Amino acid sequence: MNKTVQAILQVLSYGGIEVEAARRVADLKKLDPMRIFVKKLDIEIYNKEYKVPVRLYFADEASMESGNENVPVILFFHGGGWTTESVETYDRVCSRMAQSIGQLVVSVEYRLAPEHRFPVGFEDCYAAAKALFAGGILPEIRPEQITVMGDSAGGNLAAAVCMKARDTGDFRPQRQILIYPALSNCYTEDSPYESVRTNGTGYLLTSEKMVDYLDLYESRPEDRENPYFAPLCAEDYTDLPDTLILTAEFDPLRDEGEEYGRRMRQAGCRVHIERIKGALHGYFALGIQHLYVQESFRHINRFLSVERAIDERGQAR
Repeated sequence: MNKTVQAILQVLSYGGIEVEAARRVADLKKLDPMRIFVKKLDIEIYNKEYKVPVRLYFADEASMESGNENVPVILFFHGGGWTTESVETYDRVCSRMAQSIGQLVVSVEYRLAPEHRFPVGFEDCYAAAKALFAGGILPEIRPEQITVMGDSAGGNLAAAVCMKARDTGDFRPQRQILIYPALSNCYTEDSPYESVRTNGTGYLLTSEKMVDYLDLYESRPEDRENPYFAPLCAEDYTDLPDTLILTAEFDPLRDEGEEYGRRMRQAGCRVHIERIKGALHGYFALGIQHLYVQESFRHINRFLSVERAIDERGQAR
């Protein structure tokens, strides 16, 4: 990374989070003129009495009109530090994902902190996952066709949903994809992860912002020890889904994502860990034309192809 880029990043990498200002910046993505061409369908599912908005993205017009039999599905949870972003601001990300991997993408509009602190947003995501796996959203889809996926705070939610599903037996995800996930509960100088110190300033997402995000997300200090709040607090990493973890080289969250993969691997899970060289946190939103995003989709498509072959061998037996 050259000195000019580093200087620009240093200017942009300001301290903590002001929620309303951050939301206004995120909402600028709604002005994307290409959004009108996205093939999508809005529905709702229930989390108790609350209706959780869910948006379906189709790979193309033909898949939207032909029904959903035998169409693999990505269940997606967006990032934004549990406090910003939305299905709307991730419109292009999810539509391009559907096109790039040829799968139907189901994006969940979970409730945000600080208005709705942990575990509200997590429970919205879990309710959506439970409905999808039970056939309540797409009756034609089989559970083995579903991959759970999220980026950043959404990666945290994806990991937590899969962990709770294992703990409860409500449903059984076979695959998860975690993109630079937030999995820890500490981003101060007490963090055990070197990337928090080396990448915690000057690379857009700062350790100070992560401290603020956790403060805004938690309901009480004891939440920090809950593995559904911070999956790296778990004691048991067995029987979790086959997993692809993508991390970014210049990201304070890099080491915790890779550590999560190592713990899963040590517990006997099948895990692929890929570090995107030169990338910053949040690169997945740059658009499909960007080299980091193209590299990520190559890893995602390879992972899904291998998983598909494993599924087919299992069915053949």
